[in-house]
Amino acid sequence: MGCVSEIMCIRFLSPSPMNRNAQTKKLVLPVGFAAVMSRVVCIDDLKQAALARLDKKALGYYNSGADGEQTLRDNEAAFQRYRLRPRCMVDISTIDLTHTVLGQEVSMPIGVAPTAMQAMAHPEGECATARAAEEMGAVFVLSSGSNKSIEEVADAAPRAIKWCQLHIFKDRSTTVKMVQRAEQAGFSAIVLTVDAQVFGKRLADARNGFQRPPHLRLGNFTSDVDKACHRGDNEYVEALFDLSVTWDDLSWLCSVTQLPVLVKGVMTPEDAAAAADRGASGVIVSNHGGRQLDGSLATVDALGPMVAAVGHRCPVFMDGGVRRGTDALKALALGARMVFVGRPLLWGLAYDGQRGARLALQMLHSELQQAMGLCGVTKVADVTEDVFEQSEALTAVMQETQEP
Repeated sequence: MGCVSEIMCIRFLSPSPMNRNAQTKKLVLPVGFAAVMSRVVCIDDLKQAALARLDKKALGYYNSGADGEQTLRDNEAAFQRYRLRPRCMVDISTIDLTHTVLGQEVSMPIGVAPTAMQAMAHPEGECATARAAEEMGAVFVLSSGSNKSIEEVADAAPRAIKWCQLHIFKDRSTTVKMVQRAEQAGFSAIVLTVDAQVFGKRLADARNGFQRPPHLRLGNFTSDVDKACHRGDNEYVEALFDLSVTWDDLSWLCSVTQLPVLVKGVMTPEDAAAAADRGASGVIVSNHGGRQLDGSLATVDALGPMVAAVGHRCPVFMDGGVRRGTDALKALALGARMVFVGRPLLWGLAYDGQRGARLALQMLHSELQQAMGLCGVTKVADVTEDVFEQSEALTAVMQETQEP
């Protein structure tokens, strides 16, 4: 990694998967990190720094939502309806963010969500992001629409905790082969996306005439499929996706793999229960980053009812709108076992490749640790609803979701 500089010394639980014990140590970071941090000190700064490095089409693809983008905006704004309760005179000399998820220990309850075509942000694409997650001991979820293949990512980050996201495709053999490749490459879970049988109307892509850059390919598909999908998401859907899938197909998917299958994209207790009934090992509350049905609930507002419905049967995760450690803390307090972030990693990747992606995770790790301390909580397992209060606006939203 070249020269390094030692810029701070604190007592903390190292996020490295090789070291889980509390210890006082110097945090060693690359030369220039302090200068970078003087400019980029939070995820919002990272976003602004990335904007100058992305072309118009890539920026529109990564940042836009569906239609009027109400849900995209509300995913972030909804967290402000929860107010944290600081607690005092608690021993917070050691704050432990380590957590066990699907039987594997992770350094923090924040993982990397699947996002497609990361090589538009940086040539190393998903390989760089996976290495950043590996360095931080965080879960990395690979999108089936990645530019780098399952095997390339596995080779790039052999010690990372890797999950593979996919769809149930028209050609079921394509789905089976992708599952088998993930198993052989050391991935430890399958993430089935269920909210995208058709794609939402993304106005920025339409206005920009978005097409996949000609030098990039879909890493997990044959050259024939890649050529059929060269223009953009609509061609990808038409070529591969099956509009007739039902919950029975989830049972089928669970039957063709020994890996746990998580269902991503559920937003109602009914769908969460259906997923659990069909063998899902977990559900991920997600509205596709606001890119599917505009006007749907923010994921953090949907989270509580989902946990109440199936949290006793399987772990519930969420993504969407997490931009700060306090956001992650609020989601954990509502019952999420872990949260996932997508766009912040893309911004980090565009900003400085693997180092930028790692910076995004480092900032969220540090912010969550700080927020837990200020709320008087020292372990992830001890985070409960006691750490926040609901505003009047949130109470109104929750009443609406519970009306028959």
